[in-house]
Amino acid sequence: MGLLSILKKIPIDLGQGNLRKTTKGKLIALSLIPKAEKRKESITALDIGCREGYQTEFLKAKGYRVTSIDIEKSIPECIVMDANKKLKFKDDSFDLIWCSEVIEHLDNPKFSVGEFRRVLKPNGKMILTTPNSYCWVFRLLHLFGLPPAKLQRKDHKHFFNIEDMKDLFPNGKIYGFFPYCIIKFKIKRLVGFLSPTFVVVDKKSTEDVAK
Repeated sequence: MGLLSILKKIPIDLGQGNLRKTTKGKLIALSLIPKAEKRKESITALDIGCREGYQTEFLKAKGYRVTSIDIEKSIPECIVMDANKKLKFKDDSFDLIWCSEVIEHLDNPKFSVGEFRRVLKPNGKMILTTPNSYCWVFRLLHLFGLPPAKLQRKDHKHFFNIEDMKDLFPNGKIYGFFPYCIIKFKIKRLVGFLSPTFVVVDKKSTEDVAK
């Protein structure tokens, strides 16, 4: 058994692996989803990359009317749509966008994030997670011949650092977590160095609407 296989079996939370649904990064992101306020019209959410629908169900439980999309149909309600292309929704369609572990798979994340903003309503929230490929643990493993491309899934096209996140989300709030086992705390500082996952909360501003 290779070193990489052994590392993936160790119950240490480094963002994915055998803790995919319960990694602290995902739990932080889920905790940041506001409960849908009751009002006459429905509160809408878009689940981008819905996969088996785990987060779709979470959003429904929070009171959202959810539209789920993915590159292939994985659950009956999923709409097949390619997030690399212009989304087939009107401007200002959704109150919330959820996108977890998706943008690292996309051809042009900047274009796709722009599309996410386009379909988000003014003052709507976008909540995303993606691996931090350059936290200190991964930098150390790189010295032993395990660069991000070997540690992560083969279909990852991008390996983000903190500067990439600031470029994609100049007005977004970026969170992470530390340490990686037993008690894990949400952090706002030194995220680029300490956290194996980026958790981003981005709000559609009036400047975005003007554009």
